[in-house]
Amino acid sequence: MGVLAGCSPVRRLMADRPATERAGTAYYVDSDGGDDDNDGTSPNSAWHSLDKVNSMIFSAGCRILFKAGTRYSGRLKPKGSGAAGNPIVVDQYGEGDLPRIDTEGSFEEALLLENQDYWEVNHLELTNHGPERSENRYGVRLSAWNYGIMKHIHLRNLYVHDVNATLVKKDRAEGHGILWESGGLKRSCFDDLLIEDCRVENVDRNGIGGYSKFKNRDTNWYPSRNIILRGNILEDIGGDGIKVVGCEGALVEWNVVRGAHLRCQDNACGIWAFASEDTAIQFNEVSGMKGTTDGQAFDSDFRSRNTVFQYNYSHDNEGGFMLVCAPDTKRGNQGTVVRYNISQNDGCRTFTMTGPVKNTQIYNNVIFIKEDLDIQVFVFSPWEDGQWPDGLSVCNNIFYAEGIGRYIHATRPSNPDGTYIGIPGFGPSTNIRFDYNVYFGNHVGQPAGSHNLTVDPGLCSPGSGAEGFDSLKGYQLAEESPCFHAGLKIDENGGRDFWGNSLPSDNNPDIGAHQMSQ
Repeated sequence: MGVLAGCSPVRRLMADRPATERAGTAYYVDSDGGDDDNDGTSPNSAWHSLDKVNSMIFSAGCRILFKAGTRYSGRLKPKGSGAAGNPIVVDQYGEGDLPRIDTEGSFEEALLLENQDYWEVNHLELTNHGPERSENRYGVRLSAWNYGIMKHIHLRNLYVHDVNATLVKKDRAEGHGILWESGGLKRSCFDDLLIEDCRVENVDRNGIGGYSKFKNRDTNWYPSRNIILRGNILEDIGGDGIKVVGCEGALVEWNVVRGAHLRCQDNACGIWAFASEDTAIQFNEVSGMKGTTDGQAFDSDFRSRNTVFQYNYSHDNEGGFMLVCAPDTKRGNQGTVVRYNISQNDGCRTFTMTGPVKNTQIYNNVIFIKEDLDIQVFVFSPWEDGQWPDGLSVCNNIFYAEGIGRYIHATRPSNPDGTYIGIPGFGPSTNIRFDYNVYFGNHVGQPAGSHNLTVDPGLCSPGSGAEGFDSLKGYQLAEESPCFHAGLKIDENGGRDFWGNSLPSDNNPDIGAHQMSQ
């Protein structure tokens, strides 16, 4: 079995082997009018099946083009690698619906790229709904296993839906719409992974996520780098929406998670980072999270460092807005920053601070609580080893409560549904600062601070947010707002507010997510 200079079939050695194909060949696939005996090099001589595609070893510059509106049974598992600046491209040709691959549980995934580099996959519809739920079921699986660094895998404009995997949290065995995984005896990871403008719908357990055996910073750290998850829409997700695992410098932006944690009974969040460093989670909208076993829009989870959540919009999530957690100091969480976000009508609790999380900063956010909500704005609690949060700065935020907002601490365990019964205050938490905040409305046990204000912050139309960022102008400050230049100046503040206005370099900033002027 050999690899020819262009794009060549995997075949037994035969005396009449066809001539070597030219590198960069385009191959066409048409399940309606194609034939696997064709050469595949034009729409009029297209191949017919996935089996034919999977029998090939492709090389740099090849294109695999599926006819629009066609359908295929089985799994797409193409072979080969492209090269830097010359990837292998999968796409559609012609006008019409996306080419569709229905796996129906016959394989673990509808699309598998395994230990291969420089692939760009675009404009496919992928489903994997078996006769019953199963572990290890995916729409797309990207696997770097005993491989080293798997480079330049770009997925764009995929529609992944109807993946009925198990609803139980099982680490690597959890199902996903799109999964990237790294493991094996040889250290392996991804470099330059892009998942952009994809739609993931009605999948269990998770939407888009990662798995890595090399995520322990102290003993086995080999992170994936240049990971970008951008512009994806996720709806009707059984468990977690988007999770970043074992990465360094990942960017998660402009995604929409609309309805997650809908079917699983264990813990799940909308968008979160685990065992990762320097993750930026920004410009995302998360709504419709169900349940209170977690159920928050966002989560900075343990073994994570320097995770930044900024310019996000969270609304109508039953579990709340933000979870920051660590079970113990060995598996700690350090340096989380939550800034310039808007939370509207998130339920149960706004901020959950659990375990010995260290040096968290929460500033210039707006929290709006509608009239019929009675929630815990802050919950402080320990986790496994009885240690509490240490080092929390909460400044320049607007807490606007038409309902009731409470500030409590509670010892574990929580109630079976993940909620807490507590008493006012921080408990044994240490080095906690609340200052330069505005508390308006009904607050019970609000923290003291010498520069806090208890006045109407002068928002243009609080509570008027709907779907989308364009609906949020009501959270800008009116001209006579007492928040004008009333905040604490914070270094390394990101340089802009929620709407892109520059932050002052000389004056104190405004309180809230809106900066009116320099």
